Amino acid sequence: MLTSTTRAFGSPSRYIQGYGELERLQDYTADYGKKVLAIIDPFFYDTLSPSLKEAFEAAGSAIESVKFGGETTITELERLAAIASQNGSDVIVGIGGGKTIDAAKYTGIAVSAAIVIAPTSAATDAPTSALSVTYTEEGVHAETIYFKRNPDLILVDSKIVSKAPIRLLVSGMGDALSTYFEARAHLESNTANRIGKGYRTTLAGMAVSELCYQVLLEDGLKAKQAAEAGACTEALENIIEANTLLSGLGVECVGCAGAHALNSGFSAVEACRNYTHGEIVAFGTLCQLVLENRPKAEIEEVLDFSTSVGLPVTLAEIGLDARMEADLRLVAERAAKAKHIAAEPVTVNPEIIYHAILAADAMGRGWKAERLSAGV
Repeated sequence: MLTSTTRAFGSPSRYIQGYGELERLQDYTADYGKKVLAIIDPFFYDTLSPSLKEAFEAAGSAIESVKFGGETTITELERLAAIASQNGSDVIVGIGGGKTIDAAKYTGIAVSAAIVIAPTSAATDAPTSALSVTYTEEGVHAETIYFKRNPDLILVDSKIVSKAPIRLLVSGMGDALSTYFEARAHLESNTANRIGKGYRTTLAGMAVSELCYQVLLEDGLKAKQAAEAGACTEALENIIEANTLLSGLGVECVGCAGAHALNSGFSAVEACRNYTHGEIVAFGTLCQLVLENRPKAEIEEVLDFSTSVGLPVTLAEIGLDARMEADLRLVAERAAKAKHIAAEPVTVNPEIIYHAILAADAMGRGWKAERLSAGV
């Protein structure tokens, strides 16, 4: 618990979002350096690597590209840092999903280069954060590495993001869904944020977190429908910003709590590994609300939103079952040991978490059954 009244706010230096903005990457990197190394997601590498080279050469500059290995293991992160060091790179650009982004942040910090992040989906709030999450070769969460600075520029091309798989957009909403509730837990438990040595949140930090939730409720379903139609609307632009910037600032300036602690637990279960970070966090958010015994109306609002956009509200939707006691107790044990659980304003232990998971699943199943019987 905090004993200081000092407040702190952290963020990227710049955030730029717009249709077709990645096509101007060379204009933006010129503000930070001349030796650019782009770490590109494997899915986009063959397409983007030659087009970036052509664009940079046309502008009288150069860029080197390297394909991300696919997992943020320490071995892969050190490989990328070695390439950047050998090239003398002074600007690191990360283009891709959350793991590619985390790899770019780690690399930029390792070689003291400027960091430019260009997400290709709105699947997580990873772009804005001053951290990288590492995993084992088997895909189990290993460690979260915290940095002393955030990326220099977040460059979001909504033309690319709007064409990403719908599941990734919805997953980002799942990650963003936790932002306000975890921020509130931090505030109520008087837990430090992760800026520097840890401080109280600012009013701005809480306001951004709450706005994130309100944007989801207002524009989430509209954004999904627009993306399904191949349209990039104002609602979709708003959700891209909520998933990326608003959620990211909430995490940076306030912090994570039960929902992300549960994500650490679920990542240890093989059956959950076919599901995205945001899908797991969305169900973890429901578990957190049950854990905190929040009002029925609030839980139902979350259930209604989640089911409307297609986020999980039951164990079955993340590959589990209430009868899988050994797996669920493993989840509870790992969640109880996770750093983020300390921000919860209620008593927690593995047994309490286990029962919260069961209760959340029962509520989700009940909600879906009611909607089915009502023909919704």
